Amino acid sequence: MLLPPVYALEWSRTELHLQYGNLAVPTFAGGGDAYHLIYTVQHASGWQYGDNYFFVDTLDSQNSEFQDFDVYGEWYANLSLGKITGRKIGAGIVSDVGVILGFNWAREPGIKKYLPGLRLSLDLGGFTFANLDCTAYLDDSEGVSSGGAPSEGDSFMIDFNFMRPFKIGEASFSLEGHAEYIGGRKNEFGGIVEPWVLAQPQLRWNAHERFALGIEYQFWMNKLGDRATDESVVQALFVWKF
Repeated sequence: MLLPPVYALEWSRTELHLQYGNLAVPTFAGGGDAYHLIYTVQHASGWQYGDNYFFVDTLDSQNSEFQDFDVYGEWYANLSLGKITGRKIGAGIVSDVGVILGFNWAREPGIKKYLPGLRLSLDLGGFTFANLDCTAYLDDSEGVSSGGAPSEGDSFMIDFNFMRPFKIGEASFSLEGHAEYIGGRKNEFGGIVEPWVLAQPQLRWNAHERFALGIEYQFWMNKLGDRATDESVVQALFVWKF
């Protein structure tokens, strides 16, 4: 009997994050702001033909029903055309091109999104990695009839994700995170879901090989498509590395 080949991981990184900050509440959920504890499991790994990434957030709102113990996750799988063909795919600062598929999910509002597209891997000096992802943003949400948030039309996403380590004296730091733009669309009632810009850079002090302390700055213009809600918040961050 022939068995399928097993591809071992070339590298793997798993982290547990704890964040705390005062986040904006969109006007469609009552407006204002609320302190949140966010527990995150994050994983990234590479294999012979590409890499995988996912995170799962559990959000605990301290003084609002918005996102109170909601669960939200994203998963992305990237197939490297360079690794598959054994050739260099790209030119200039583009070191590789990949085919990427993403999936976004939120439990309480019943949100499901599919994100097929392309990844440009960028060769930027000093960066551990830097990617520019260009994908569709396809809605498969359950909608209001199933007790969830309104379903939406399809759109697109452009996302820049990165990691840049550096040192100050003997202390080890890193700047890492992402910034995304998601295009506007309409919901099932014909209402406008505004395009948004979301940036979540983290500044980490790697105090130990197993944990880091730092901050995450969250900038969100038109949070969740709400024109009346912009967010600019610094959150405390603790990272445990497995």
